[in-house]
Amino acid sequence: MRTAVVVTLLGLGAIAVAAGLVLQLHAYPLLAKLQHDIDTVSVSEGEGVTAVVHPPGKAPEVRHNLRLTATTHVEGDLAAPEIKKNGDVTVWKRATIVKEDAEKLVLSAEVRRICLDRRTGEAVAPCHGEFYETEQGKRVTAQDRQLLQPGLSFVFPFDTEQRDHRWYDTVLKRPVDIHFAGEQLLQGLDVYRFQHTVPPTALDRLAVPGYLVGSPEPSVEVTRYYGVTRTLLVEPRTGAVLSVREDIRQELRTDEQAEGAGTPVFAGELRLTNASVTANVDQVKENLPRLFTITVLPVVLWAGGAVLLAAGLVLLALRRRGAAAGSLALVIGACLAAAITYGVTTSSDPDDALDLENVVSSSNVDYGLR
Repeated sequence: MRTAVVVTLLGLGAIAVAAGLVLQLHAYPLLAKLQHDIDTVSVSEGEGVTAVVHPPGKAPEVRHNLRLTATTHVEGDLAAPEIKKNGDVTVWKRATIVKEDAEKLVLSAEVRRICLDRRTGEAVAPCHGEFYETEQGKRVTAQDRQLLQPGLSFVFPFDTEQRDHRWYDTVLKRPVDIHFAGEQLLQGLDVYRFQHTVPPTALDRLAVPGYLVGSPEPSVEVTRYYGVTRTLLVEPRTGAVLSVREDIRQELRTDEQAEGAGTPVFAGELRLTNASVTANVDQVKENLPRLFTITVLPVVLWAGGAVLLAAGLVLLALRRRGAAAGSLALVIGACLAAAITYGVTTSSDPDDALDLENVVSSSNVDYGLR
């Protein structure tokens, strides 16, 4: 009877430990990765915004108390040469267009294409076809092995740490440290808050009509300044950015004007709508059970397996019989658990559902958006 108990304890312990190892060593790298076939649309809104608008057939003018809508579409480029099943790199394209609601006039638009490490979310190079375009027809492309858009742009790393990260600013065209600012609850999820403030920074020199900056001259040389306070709410286990709020300030200053005395190009706050935040939260809640399986469950299995193995070995030492049966139980349990766990996790690989042989590069991500 005691021999049967020893065999059972050792077998179950081996099953638990082996399953935990396979989940950690095989399932985690297989499943904890950014998807290739992402296709999402999110919306940000702002009220009481001051901005320069360009009415059709008329001169640009500064308007106040505008209501704005910014629409962002992110899509995976499955035709990119970097895309491979179970590869370490994915390629995403993003288009954002900002319009004022009354006349649907476009205030700004941008298109980006970037290669990302599937586990850290960091931009990587070389990246065939990487670019950004903030003025239609004026596309900036990466050269050779150049890292054109370094840092984080879409997501944070899996198991996000409470430390500074580098977030790519699409206006500055460089990454800026974004700081961990605390924890909070968002629709039932524990999230990390990251925040940074970019002080007013000179971007470029340009000539503008004098009337636009309060000058009687037909044309005036000014410097464009930009600053922003950005707040991101991040689900730490997945690295998903659930909420975005940006308080943006841009102004045109003549050489004689001090900070705040220039002409506002954009002054106001854009924040992700409640509907978009809820959609992001729902997506994370859907993914968390799978992530639990490959992060927390291995630890539980190791702890439980260790207890069972220890109990079995103690009984074996006291009994001094059943060593052969116990050893066999260890081997069979470990092999059985490893094989079953490996098979189940492999069949759950989302990359297996992708047909990468018959795809063409999508034109959906563009200024027009869907």
